[in-house]
Amino acid sequence: MRLGRIFSLVLFFCALLSACGKKESPSGPKDEKPVVTNTILVDSLATPETVALFNNLKSLAQTNLLFGHQDDLAYGVGWWAAPGRSDVKEVCGDYPAVYGWDLGDIHKQTNLDGVYFDAMKQWIRQVYERGGINTISMHLDNPYTGGSAWDNSAAVKYILPGQSHHAAYLKTLDQIAAFLKDLKSSSGIAIPIILRPYHEHNHNWPWWGAGACTVPEYNALWKMTVGYLRDTRGVHNLLYAISPQEVNTIDQYLARYPGDEWVDILGMDYYLLTSKGRIDDLGKSLAMMAELAEARGKISALTEVGWQNVPVSDYWTGYLLPAVMYNAQSKKTTWALVWRNASESQYWAPYVGQISATDFSLFHLHPFTFFEKDLPAMYK
Repeated sequence: MRLGRIFSLVLFFCALLSACGKKESPSGPKDEKPVVTNTILVDSLATPETVALFNNLKSLAQTNLLFGHQDDLAYGVGWWAAPGRSDVKEVCGDYPAVYGWDLGDIHKQTNLDGVYFDAMKQWIRQVYERGGINTISMHLDNPYTGGSAWDNSAAVKYILPGQSHHAAYLKTLDQIAAFLKDLKSSSGIAIPIILRPYHEHNHNWPWWGAGACTVPEYNALWKMTVGYLRDTRGVHNLLYAISPQEVNTIDQYLARYPGDEWVDILGMDYYLLTSKGRIDDLGKSLAMMAELAEARGKISALTEVGWQNVPVSDYWTGYLLPAVMYNAQSKKTTWALVWRNASESQYWAPYVGQISATDFSLFHLHPFTFFEKDLPAMYK
């Protein structure tokens, strides 16, 4: 019995020493699973701030329209990269609620509009720290020919998995992922971004457009991009917005739609609001899109809109506002973003002294519109 007990004790201490000597891998236990944060977004691992942004946008959409402007802090009519400047703010006293940026020419120091990417990161951080919202589009060069985004030569079929230019295109997505993952607040929080890739895909101008790729090819491109950023590169601070241009029916909207599990926000670009006869047309399209979004648990937005050089004095309260307020459904449009103020010959928002500046101030004061100071805590 004594020998048996001694043998048992030896076995016990050997097992104990073996257990104490086990080392956990630096990445943690092998069976550790990522933390699921939600069941409503494309990314179930989205950061809490990203989930909060979606939920708060969805709540605001029931009562207010957020105003947005492309490249608002980067430049305006007659100025470039001046700290604190904004044509919108100088007209109405407040910054936009939503800011648009673009990743075209991501392989260079500046984007396709001459904005330094390092400066863009700083402006995106400023927007977040002030409580504003950032959305990013991607006018990427044609990955097959090397031409611009407007080179609508066939390209998508060559960059899909297994094709000749797939590996090269993944390097572009790697650069995009690196940029997005570097967007951190002063306290190290990943800044939520609304990513709007491959927009206006029902038109023919881009290499991802209807004239350059089939429906299956476009859908495969969208899924490949989202899957690569989310699953391979681990970018979890994104909401994904799709935005065809000037569609009137549900069938038109869904014609090249990749599926609900791949899209968070239903957007639309609209540049036909150049007469009051178009107000009802836009209103009906917004109502259709809002109903489509609501049925899917998503939100809708007027992701691009405007009239170049705003040639009428009442555009904001006489055209845009009546279109969005067309009916109860169209009022659920979450934001409306106008394009960039590139120069005195090409701008989309008013600047001081511009013919529509006074009307824009009235638009700003309207209880339905929200600018940056009006926003609640969007990331909580």
